Amino acid sequence: MSPRRNRPRGGEKPTQRAGDAAGRYGGFGRSESWQGEEWSVRHVAGASAAGKTYRCPGCDQEIASGMPHVVAWPEHGGVDDRRHWHKACWNAKDRRTSKVQRSRNAPRY
Repeated sequence: MSPRRNRPRGGEKPTQRAGDAAGRYGGFGRSESWQGEEWSVRHVAGASAAGKTYRCPGCDQEIASGMPHVVAWPEHGGVDDRRHWHKACWNAKDRRTSKVQRSRNAPRY
């Protein structure tokens, strides 16, 4: 049995792959429309926030330190309006109910 190839076959070049990763988690921002307002959305690698944990408003679970995630805030909002979401929770935000059931002792954020 021959060993598995770890290199891609064909058209993909290493420089394109590195650029894709930088674009995915390099802090680029974009604008999305949700609930009738424009939101600024930024993908974050999570490595710069060592020791910090955030609570995802989509699932009410903690986002561990160093985990890639999404930061979103309303276009006309300030720094206090930023929320850190799991990427899957942000993508599924339209399929979730408006009220997340929390346990009695769970903090809001």
